[in-house]
Amino acid sequence: MTTNQAIQGGFVTTDDGYTNTFALEPVVYVDAENTAGWTAYAEKLNGRLAMIGFVALIATELIGGDTIINLLFQL
Repeated sequence: MTTNQAIQGGFVTTDDGYTNTFALEPVVYVDAENTAGWTAYAEKLNGRLAMIGFVALIATELIGGDTIINLLFQL
């Protein structure tokens, strides 16, 4: 096997024209910062939506005059 190889159609072909069946390894991409999916934007958005939900819960109880638990039991 020679050192020069050409990639054709997902297989590695040597200079001699032989095709091997070794899997091609993907290029590894590594971030400099490990965030594990948590970003500052997502945290702010989730916090703001939670605040809106909490205010809506309080408003429902004040306007309806009953607690959410009692409203759910009346369904």
